[in-house]
Amino acid sequence: MIDIRQLRYFVALAETRHFGRAAQRLHISQPPLSRQIAALEKALGARLLERHAHGATLTYAGEIFLAEARDVLSAFDRACRNAQLAERGELGNLAIGFMMHAAYTSVPELTRRFITHYPQVQLELRETIPGLLADEVLSGQFDAGILFNPGPVDGLEALSLYRERLCLALYTTHPLAQRPQLNARDLQGEALIATPHEVAPMLREAIEVYCRSGGVAPHFRLETQLQQTIISFVAEALGIALVPQSIAKIGVAGVVYRELENSPCVEQVLVWRAGNRNPSLALFLKEAEKAAQRWATPT
Repeated sequence: MIDIRQLRYFVALAETRHFGRAAQRLHISQPPLSRQIAALEKALGARLLERHAHGATLTYAGEIFLAEARDVLSAFDRACRNAQLAERGELGNLAIGFMMHAAYTSVPELTRRFITHYPQVQLELRETIPGLLADEVLSGQFDAGILFNPGPVDGLEALSLYRERLCLALYTTHPLAQRPQLNARDLQGEALIATPHEVAPMLREAIEVYCRSGGVAPHFRLETQLQQTIISFVAEALGIALVPQSIAKIGVAGVVYRELENSPCVEQVLVWRAGNRNPSLALFLKEAEKAAQRWATPT
């Protein structure tokens, strides 16, 4: 039976056209090389070399076999390298779900870092509703998800990724838009637009707690799942909204953003299913940990 070692011996000999030089390249003595080449020819039932005093030349069969042998060795070496890369997580597939809000904060930089360091991992990014993400990660639809902190969830592990304060989004003709900074008391009697509790419980709770800190019972006129929709409703003067500061990047005409005194922070987390054995996930987590350390700021 022909083996890979014999192919390597033959290619070395075909390229050097000399048994001694081929043996030196292969770091073996000449007799085992001669025996393996002879065994290869016997297994093939074809004479590959013309031997002579000064070395060897390829027969026509040898020329044909050389081209194919090089292809086989190249494919074999590639398969070995790919197996090693896959074992380390540097080759494979990784599916990450994220909420829309993360597209303005953590996702772009984290994506850039990961695909720069691990270009052979096929990274699939998909935007989804934060209220669904935890279940989608648990079910295996995603290897990991980036969302507002959902609190403890059985079967999920979490990494604190990014924190930012809330600000107030107002339509430009709103009386409060004339002031550079506002506080919780200023929200008295205002119609608010917010994400439902079941979609982003931590975000909704932060809004409600902040309102109550100023003695205000929050009045939610409209609820919608996406921050982009909230800002669009604000632009139409349907209400005002407490949103993460990075939402200002959306830049919708007719909307201004104002700082809030003692504004609460909201936290993004990266969650993944405990026991997920995708080796590429471990590399993504390392990049996320580095990014989180950089993003961390005193609050």
